[in-house]
Amino acid sequence: MDKSMNRRVYGILGISSIMGNWNADFSGYPKSLSDGRVFGSDKALKYPMKKMWDNENKNVLYIKSLTFGEKGKDGTVILTPRTLRERYELLFGNDDLKDVKKVLTNLMNAVDVKNFGATFAEAGCNIAITGAVQIGQGFNKYEDTSAEEQDILSPFKDAKAKEKNEVKAKAKAKAENKSEEDIEVKDAQNSTLGTKITSSEAHYFYPFVINPLAYKELVSLDVTEGYTDKDYQNFKRTALVSATAFATNSKIGCENEFAVFVETKVDTYLPNLSEYVDFSKNEDKNCIDMEKMAELLNTMADNISSVEIYYNPYTTTLKGEIKDAKYFSILTLKEV
Repeated sequence: MDKSMNRRVYGILGISSIMGNWNADFSGYPKSLSDGRVFGSDKALKYPMKKMWDNENKNVLYIKSLTFGEKGKDGTVILTPRTLRERYELLFGNDDLKDVKKVLTNLMNAVDVKNFGATFAEAGCNIAITGAVQIGQGFNKYEDTSAEEQDILSPFKDAKAKEKNEVKAKAKAKAENKSEEDIEVKDAQNSTLGTKITSSEAHYFYPFVINPLAYKELVSLDVTEGYTDKDYQNFKRTALVSATAFATNSKIGCENEFAVFVETKVDTYLPNLSEYVDFSKNEDKNCIDMEKMAELLNTMADNISSVEIYYNPYTTTLKGEIKDAKYFSILTLKEV
């Protein structure tokens, strides 16, 4: 049996979005704070990782999966998401949830739970697991980002087009502080189905930390071997490529562009490293300024066992020298 890791890992995961929408709010616009700063939630970063694991046929518990619901009185059958219990039973079988040790063992055999933890609240079994991997909010560090809205046309007439266009016109009038009469209502005969909203360009930087001691109590209960080096390597492998691999319509312009992995002694504590990097654009390439992070890490070099930095050398230059750091292409994963 593998033993739990005896070191912590701190780092940054960087995502670029070029005419894509990395993380939309309920209005469809890129998620932002009240002061206008654009950010991506940790869920937006975890989801492509879970999809990648799911595509590799690994056990992933907290992911949407569909099933056919019961036939209604009128004979209709609808497609519905599985409940948490149904998803659990799909992966691990229809077992009695009163055997908490078995449930815990099963949960820790799900790759997403092993990394990110879980809240499993089912009748007779209420379990909360704090994940070894904690990911913060990823803030966009490119100052000139803007939202772009495109009309999407359908080949079919929308029976409620006029009503929808009137609602949009009222919202636009309110936003622009104009009279509703000053805003043109699109012809109800238009086949406009909706809009596609993207960021012109955005660069998100997520902080993360891996604490293998998070499962110390679960190891003593003999339900897991702990967070092992194999688990870490699996997380690292997926974190470097999953955003690029997740090419949906809104995510087609979103890619992994930067990553930092700092391995330290288990009793070494670092702040969110994403606060110590900045992003700017030169004439021909992007620039990620790591000078503040380099200064921080160089002063703590005795407690750091390794530093690995991944970036796209074709589009990006790095500023700042970190002692004994190794540099890799995020495209080829080969040292540069």
